[in-house]
Amino acid sequence: MKVTVVGAGAVGATCADNIARKELCSELVLLDIKEGVAEGKAIDMMQCATLLGFDTKIIGSTNDYTKTANSDVAVITSGLPRKPGMTREELIGINAGIVKGVAENILKYSPDAIIIIISNPMDTMTYLALQSTGLPKNRIIGMGGILDSSRFKYYLSTAIGCSPNDLQGFVVGGHGDTTMIPLTRLATYQGSPVSEYLDAEALKKVAADTMVGGATLTGLLGTSAWYAPGAAGAALVESIVRDEKKLFTCCVSVDGEYGQKDICIGVPVIIGRNGVEKILDFKLNEEEQAAFNKSADAVRNMNNVLATLSI
Repeated sequence: MKVTVVGAGAVGATCADNIARKELCSELVLLDIKEGVAEGKAIDMMQCATLLGFDTKIIGSTNDYTKTANSDVAVITSGLPRKPGMTREELIGINAGIVKGVAENILKYSPDAIIIIISNPMDTMTYLALQSTGLPKNRIIGMGGILDSSRFKYYLSTAIGCSPNDLQGFVVGGHGDTTMIPLTRLATYQGSPVSEYLDAEALKKVAADTMVGGATLTGLLGTSAWYAPGAAGAALVESIVRDEKKLFTCCVSVDGEYGQKDICIGVPVIIGRNGVEKILDFKLNEEEQAAFNKSADAVRNMNNVLATLSI
């Protein structure tokens, strides 16, 4: 099994590090456009092998896509990270050309690869990758919902005072501060609704904190977060290469599901060796569906920017 991670910045390097530590592939290629960065980080990670006990071979490359040939999965993290005060919409013009070019180069040498998009604005970049490559929709997956759901469970666990690993909780909709929808009604703590442990006001605060989770970290760090995004990307890779059939929320193409078409947006899916294997119906109530529709409208507005670009 071979995996490529494009973009050796903080998110890409963290994703690659998690993949290597878990030995999700025999060969891992880390590629970046900046001279020497991918090679340096690959060597640094390889010098952890005897300390951590993994046998994955990590290869760094400066923009040489021939080294990525025959990859089973490719993770695209390339692009400008979000700066404080910058919206995801403002990133479109910069990152669209980068993501389109990376996807085309990956497929040139790995025509059967499943592509994971982490680059922001993720919903629009996922849609762009799907439209520009013409791949079947099961092979283009945006990571965002996994990260948002992890943040949701973090805030829930803090409010309840429990381990986040004892919680089930999902965030659907767009991967944006105003477009994501934490499904507090469906969240559970060891099988019991979290509403048995938190009142309506507390749940409202958890949802609000989740929605600005990325912006909160950007404000604190001065750039986008990387540990959780990188780990979320690796978790998605793991479910694919090990055919785990895990239930995640991911940004995928919908064709009538949740009342939407011609859009990539966060919905619950089963992820296995074929990528997206099934979209699940969570039976949203009227309020949740209205929020989902509003989120879809906002994502479409971002997607419309693509038509104004020369890429």
